[in-house]
Amino acid sequence: MNWITNYVRPRINSIFSRRETPDNLWSKCDECGTMLFHRELSANLNVCTHCGHHMAITPRDRFGALFDGGIFTEVDVPAPVVDPLHFKDQKKYPDRMKAAQKNTGEKEAMLVAEGEIGRTPIVAACQDFSFMGGSMGMYVGNAIIAAAERAVKLKRPLILFSAAGGARMQEGILSLMQMPRTTVAVQMLKEAGLPYIVVLTHPTTGGVTASYAMLGDVQIAEPNALICFAGPRVIEQTIREKLPEGFQRAEYLLDHGMLDRVTPRGDMRDELITITRMLLGMPQAVKGDLPAPKPEEMVQSEAPGDKG
Repeated sequence: MNWITNYVRPRINSIFSRRETPDNLWSKCDECGTMLFHRELSANLNVCTHCGHHMAITPRDRFGALFDGGIFTEVDVPAPVVDPLHFKDQKKYPDRMKAAQKNTGEKEAMLVAEGEIGRTPIVAACQDFSFMGGSMGMYVGNAIIAAAERAVKLKRPLILFSAAGGARMQEGILSLMQMPRTTVAVQMLKEAGLPYIVVLTHPTTGGVTASYAMLGDVQIAEPNALICFAGPRVIEQTIREKLPEGFQRAEYLLDHGMLDRVTPRGDMRDELITITRMLLGMPQAVKGDLPAPKPEEMVQSEAPGDKG
């Protein structure tokens, strides 16, 4: 046994060897292929700084950028029955749920919160496409109803961010029943005279598009978001014709009257503040507005001219 070769040299190499670069320092843009530093990408709300492509963003990160000071309070959502159909394909449904919860750190595919944007109290709901494709199951239905009921109780507008691949097949007909349930929840807001604003993000498809995602008083979308019921590939295979350029994308739908606005993510907060306050009949928000000081906090200063 060579003591220097087998022990000393490996020991020295381990001390002075270069540290490996972490894998999550860089992200590649899906659109243009540019390598983006993760801090720069996060600061730009997951929008490519080179081509403007809007990548996926988690509900918590979105709410952190939306609410004043990134401060919001989660709204409790009633938990539905777990695996009501005892569904199993390649995996059991509970196993898929556990894997999604581990990967995302969330309980389900929708987060509901309340807080203020531009000093305007609101209730917000956001779908997480990374959680089983943002699929609409019983929990999502419960979340939208909880958000609507909270908005009606507090007399606040509801802003919803949609991102889904449609209904959740593991819950079968029970997932399809969420379409009329969420439609009733939206009707509650309308009867209460409260604004309902929908922000459609990439992608919003299937039963979600056929229900609550297209019932807003104002329909806004992020650039190049896919918004449809059936996808373009299915339509092309059915009608056996080539679809127009940009078909079912946000800009195409805006041109054909399906949307009111297409707004980049970086401008979305200011846009929502303006629209919300307009619908509520409130004066325009003042940027940099601060709360008025309380009377007891005001220091009475004597004007120089008052002295004898």
